[in-house]
Amino acid sequence: MDGVNYLHVKVGGLLFVATTRVNLSPALVLELLQRIARVTKDYLGILNEDSLRKNFVLVYELLDEMIDFGYPQTTSTEALKSFVFNEPVVIDAARLPSLGPAALFIQGSKRVPGTSVTKSVVANEPGGRKREEVFVDIIEKISVTFNAAGYILTSEIDGTIQMKSYLSGNPEIRVALNEDLSIGRNEYGGGFGGGVGMVILDDCNFHESVRLDDFETDHYLTLVPPDGEFPVMNYRMTQEFKPPFKVFPVIEEAGPFKAEIVLKVRADFPATVTANTVVLRVPLPKTTSRVSFEMEPGAVGQSTDFKEANKTIEWSCRKIVGGSEHTLRAKLTLTQERNANIKKEAGPISMSFTIPMFNASRLAVRYLQVVKKSKSYNPYRWVRYVTHSNSYVIRT
Repeated sequence: MDGVNYLHVKVGGLLFVATTRVNLSPALVLELLQRIARVTKDYLGILNEDSLRKNFVLVYELLDEMIDFGYPQTTSTEALKSFVFNEPVVIDAARLPSLGPAALFIQGSKRVPGTSVTKSVVANEPGGRKREEVFVDIIEKISVTFNAAGYILTSEIDGTIQMKSYLSGNPEIRVALNEDLSIGRNEYGGGFGGGVGMVILDDCNFHESVRLDDFETDHYLTLVPPDGEFPVMNYRMTQEFKPPFKVFPVIEEAGPFKAEIVLKVRADFPATVTANTVVLRVPLPKTTSRVSFEMEPGAVGQSTDFKEANKTIEWSCRKIVGGSEHTLRAKLTLTQERNANIKKEAGPISMSFTIPMFNASRLAVRYLQVVKKSKSYNPYRWVRYVTHSNSYVIRT
C-alpha cells in the first residue's frame, strides 16, 4: 500500500508487524518476526497484552538490540543477555489462561505444573531459588487428504522437537531418539522395506548448537542448550502413517426440497489419549435455507452451528476419547428443487483438532540425559507430545 509492504505473524493473540519499502524476501521477514516473538516470550515468560504493557521499556530495549536502522542484528536470547539490562515485570500466571503449545500439554498431564513453561529465563524466582528443569516438546502438524471412498490420497507430517531449558550453568544434554530411526527414503529401497515399526523421516535439519557425532550410529543428539525456547530439530515425513481420525460421511436427498447429511467420526488412537477442541466443517449447497441437527443420545460437550453467511455447518466436540465413535445427523431444507447431484455441492469436509500426548510419526525420545559432574544434581525433565491438524480434508 503506497509503496510500503506490510508483513505480520500472529502469536498468542498478538500481531507482530514489519513494514518495508524494499522488495525483501517475505520468508526472511516472517522468520524474523517469529524470532522476535520467541525472544519476547523468553524474557517475559508469558506473551500477552498485559505482559507487553507492563514490560514496554524492556520490549523496546530488546527491539533496539535486535534491529538496528532496519537491519536484523541478533535474535539469540543467550547473546542478548549481555546487552539488555532491564528486569522483566513477571505476570502472575495463575490468573491468566496459558497461551501457546504449552497449555495443550498441561491439559493432557496433571503432573506438569501450570506455570512451568510460563517463566522468564532471565527473571529471578521469588525467594531466590531456581527450579532446575528442562522441557522437550515433540510437536507435529499433520496434513491428510482422503478421497470419497475413505482412502488416503496425500499425507504428510511437519514436526519439530522444541526445547526450553531452565538449567543453571548450561550443562550438556543428550536426547536419544528411536533406535530404528532412518533419515531419507532411498536407504531402504524407497522407504518401504525397512521393517515393521521403523520410523523413516524424509529429511530434517538441526539447531546450530546440536552435535551429530553419534547420531548416525546411536541416534542421539548432543547439545549445550542456549537460554530460551528453540527448535532442536525440524523434520518432515511423507511415509504412510495411521491417521488419528476416520470420517464416514453419508449425503443423500430426502425429498424435492430436502437433503440429509450423516457424519460418523471414529478416533483411531489409544483409549488413554484424548483429543481436544475437535471441529468438523461441512460446506452445504448454496440453496440451503435451514438446518436442523440430531445428536446421538447422551452427547456431552458437543455443539452444532449453521453459518448461514457462507452456508457451512460446524460440529464441535470439546473432547473425543481414543477408540470412541460419534455421529451427527443434519437435515437440510433447500429453497429450490435439486437438479444436480447433491454430493457435488456439499463438501469437502475439513477437520481441526489437537491431541496432547500423541504423535502420529511414532518418533520418540527414549531418554533425556543431563550431563553434570555432581552426582546429586537431578533436575526435572519433561518430555511431552502434541499433534495438531494442519490440513485434514475428507472429500465427499
